[in-house]
Amino acid sequence: MTSLKKLAYRGAIWTIAGYGSSQVMRFGSNLILTRLLVPEYYGLMTVVNTLRMGIELFSDIGIPQSIVNNESGDEPSFRDTAWTIQVIRGFIIWVVFLLITIPTANIYDDRRLLWLIPIMGFSSVIDGFSSTTIYTFQRRLDLGKLTQFDFIILTLTILTMIVWAWLSPSVWALGMGVIAGAVYRTIGSHWLIPGYTNRFAWNRDALQEIISFGRLMFVATALMFLGEQADRLILGKLFSFQMLGVYSIAYTLAGIPRETIKKLSYRVIFPAISNQASIPRSTLRAKILRQRRIVLFGFAVCIAALVTVGDLIIATLYDKRYSEATWMMPILCSGIWFSVLFYTISPALLAIKKPLYSAQSNLARFVIIGIGLPLAFYRFGNVGAIIAIAIADFPLYFVNLWGLRQEKLSCISQDIQGTVFFIGLLALFLFIRYFLGFGVPIQAIL
Repeated sequence: MTSLKKLAYRGAIWTIAGYGSSQVMRFGSNLILTRLLVPEYYGLMTVVNTLRMGIELFSDIGIPQSIVNNESGDEPSFRDTAWTIQVIRGFIIWVVFLLITIPTANIYDDRRLLWLIPIMGFSSVIDGFSSTTIYTFQRRLDLGKLTQFDFIILTLTILTMIVWAWLSPSVWALGMGVIAGAVYRTIGSHWLIPGYTNRFAWNRDALQEIISFGRLMFVATALMFLGEQADRLILGKLFSFQMLGVYSIAYTLAGIPRETIKKLSYRVIFPAISNQASIPRSTLRAKILRQRRIVLFGFAVCIAALVTVGDLIIATLYDKRYSEATWMMPILCSGIWFSVLFYTISPALLAIKKPLYSAQSNLARFVIIGIGLPLAFYRFGNVGAIIAIAIADFPLYFVNLWGLRQEKLSCISQDIQGTVFFIGLLALFLFIRYFLGFGVPIQAIL
């Protein structure tokens, strides 16, 4: 086994183990916090967090990807210039937050946003001072220490939120948890690699390379936000904050496979392919498909199982205020299969410096969300809205196929095989569930 393959396998194991343990931690804290806080607070924070993510993505110029992908990514002058840009960007993001505070509070007609938005936005300033050690670990596929670091930061953040919610059960328990997490992560990141420091620098050659790559990343990440996060902003107007909070619980649990494959995509698959991007396309494609097959079949089992029993998990662990999440979760989870197909191959296009294909894919998803979601809601109500969100991953994947074909990295045959396996496995699981007397996962709306 080659050294790169060993690093990739080790990185995948660490990523899955780290994400799995973090999800257990999040899930446990979620059960505690949902008993201390009302669903309305989750709905309110969903809007604020979506805005925060949107502004950050709309200002993204690919600093992490530049450090991972660029040949000069390990040179101090390059990474220090990247860090300087990151710090400046953090302050710019906060100014944007201040500018949108009043208009957003008026749109959602909630005065609490007048304080939540600017205070939450300040986390971007704190994040801007984080060390580039995090990206260096990703570049080197040295993910063990990074995974442990992330878990420690998550633990401290969750403890902060729980203690705050216990002492003062308000929306600020969630809001200040975000600020505390940014502080913990920024301070801790500067201690990850002994002797590794970031200083203000302005290397023109490094700046040129970062901006050149960042122009393409800006479009891709901006459209990623529109494709992946617009549903929360739209539902914030269509649903009450209480219903939005219930939706956020269902979406979070249903999205575990998606978030897992996204982490593998960015932390393992992208760096691994970047290290081999110069080899002939036919050889690169063969290497990708050989490893991708294992990932697809593994995720097919996980998603089929989650669709089958997800509603039972919610009904058992959450109180009646979250009962509508029981039918939302299996619908949302079913559509995630197309995300798995997308994220297991789209890093190849980014690694060969073709991020605009991903931008086009996310644009297609945004069109479905932006037009289809309101229409489905007004025609079929809450159920229609959830179905529209679930199927929105299909155009994301379908448009990506075109880019893969253009770059001689097509994977359609493997995708068909994986999809047939997933559908067959899901049918088997549902039959077993029905045979055992548990009905179907969407029994609540039938």
